[in-house]
Amino acid sequence: MNRFGNGQVAVMGIVNVTPDSFSDGGRFFRPEAALAHGRALVADGADLLDMGAESTRPGFVPVAAEEEWARLAPVVGQLVEDGVTVSVDTTKAFVAKRALEAGAAVINDVWGLQADPDMASVVADSDATVVVMHNRHDVDEALDLRADWRRFFDRSLELAEKVGIMRDRIVLDPGVGFGKTQAQNVEAVSRLGDLRTEYGLPVLLGVSRKSMFGHFLGRAASERLAGTLATHLYGVELGAAMLRVHDVREHVDALKMRQILKDVR
Repeated sequence: MNRFGNGQVAVMGIVNVTPDSFSDGGRFFRPEAALAHGRALVADGADLLDMGAESTRPGFVPVAAEEEWARLAPVVGQLVEDGVTVSVDTTKAFVAKRALEAGAAVINDVWGLQADPDMASVVADSDATVVVMHNRHDVDEALDLRADWRRFFDRSLELAEKVGIMRDRIVLDPGVGFGKTQAQNVEAVSRLGDLRTEYGLPVLLGVSRKSMFGHFLGRAASERLAGTLATHLYGVELGAAMLRVHDVREHVDALKMRQILKDVR
């Protein structure tokens, strides 16, 4: 059984080791700050931490693989020593390999094994879980999202199978906020259950503080917690197995109350 498909919703805390994050403005770019923040998220109840050292926001500045790993290395290594389950958010096989050697347990690839031809093999050589996210280079208002999911994920799963990555090590991500209109972002959340049913794999949902809440609610990034919580809890009802979040304590509390209420039935 997939480690993230066991009926429990995993909370993945976000740690951006970048100077240009859309949500936290580089507050955790220094290793000491990133470590402190990661430890605080674990204390708040995070099941695992997702570490990223290259922003994926629109208009981001690409980072060389060596620089990306140099930002991550002191943080990943120390958190692994602390006993934390670490995910590394990268599209680069070089970074993934170094992270896995340092003890990372998850590789979160926003291009679903399709950006770097060596990524699938690097993951296959470990026992790590891989998050395969749907992505697009261009926004197409006429997009048939379900058809595009099928095209993209079929390709990613073909790459995984070819190198021997077992399906019980794969999590899918509908890619909210990546190559989609705001209407398509809403559709991606609402069709999450279809994605889970079609592939029989756990699904990660990550909408934390995203621009859709600015678009629909008129809220700045610092004012998007309510929208984030509502959308994530809706996703859980549709079968999301993991939530990627900035605000860990609030999500842990919301999931606990949801379970308390369900148990009364």
